[in-house]
Amino acid sequence: MTNRLAVTEKASALIQELEKKYGDLMFYQAGGCCEGTQPQCFEKGGFYPRMNDAMIGLAGGYEFWIDRDLFEYWQFSHFTLDVLDGFGPGGFSLESSLGKTFKVHYRLFTEEELKDLTPIKRME
Repeated sequence: MTNRLAVTEKASALIQELEKKYGDLMFYQAGGCCEGTQPQCFEKGGFYPRMNDAMIGLAGGYEFWIDRDLFEYWQFSHFTLDVLDGFGPGGFSLESSLGKTFKVHYRLFTEEELKDLTPIKRME
């Protein structure tokens, strides 16, 4: 199976740091507006995905949810979660207090990868 999500070593280290401080986590990437399209990291239960939002994989063992409309646009793309120094848009994400921001890099799946994608989970 082809995973829809990967996590860089730098992002993995930050996830572990946040986990030690806050416990279980979750990720949500919205489709724009106030929080932009940067992925947001919350304490588990600190944000509730909407009906038909898509969970595309696990980041450091934690669910990574995508806004339903954003997923429709990016469904043929692989997401790589990375982290950058600096303050991202919104500031609601847990890593903001550390002067970091999560960032997603996208690439299109190859034709071979498209044939064997991991299934998504939808919020019902």
